[in-house]
Amino acid sequence: MIAQMIKVMKSSDLGDGEMKEEIVNGVKILIAHAGNKFYAVESRCPHMGGQLAKGKLEGTIVTCPLHGGKFDLEDGHVVQWAPRTPRLLSATKIDKLIGHNRPLKIYPVKIEGDDIWVEI
Repeated sequence: MIAQMIKVMKSSDLGDGEMKEEIVNGVKILIAHAGNKFYAVESRCPHMGGQLAKGKLEGTIVTCPLHGGKFDLEDGHVVQWAPRTPRLLSATKIDKLIGHNRPLKIYPVKIEGDDIWVEI
């Protein structure tokens, strides 16, 4: 599949510190506005699929509303991996049940005028 730039929304529709989930070519993407920049990342937490748009955005750090995992929108890296997950099972068993500690997938963003474009 060849990646393509797709117009997602107007930049004026998303205030600084706001984020919104959009479906782009069948893919759920989180669009966030932090400072003077827009970001696009996978919209579900890789821990247990929490909807990141319902979480908290502080600067470029998004916190999952389910278990508190934190990710940096700049490059998707894990800042803190789900600290509220019960430690009743071994790390290997937890990984099999709820997914590995992995970064968010990021998508390139381009702004043209008032339009936000995302490469999918």
